[in-house]
Amino acid sequence: MSKICEITGKSVITGNNVSHSNSRTKRTFSPNLQTKKFYIPEEDQWITLKVSTHALRTINKKGISACLKEAREKGFLNR
Repeated sequence: MSKICEITGKSVITGNNVSHSNSRTKRTFSPNLQTKKFYIPEEDQWITLKVSTHALRTINKKGISACLKEAREKGFLNR
């Protein structure tokens, strides 16, 4: 499974671990993804999405329908 949020498009980014001696090694920063089920009243169905916690806050504010519409327009969601 890919580590990409289906609403915001957040994905893994890379950076450095920096030790006390300032030597650097590569590392990854993963988004905080949660698998959640959402009910869409317009379609009268449940869908399961892998979303970041930031996207959960956005869904609580705007609503699931508006967020799905924006995600489809931006190409993050194929359904």
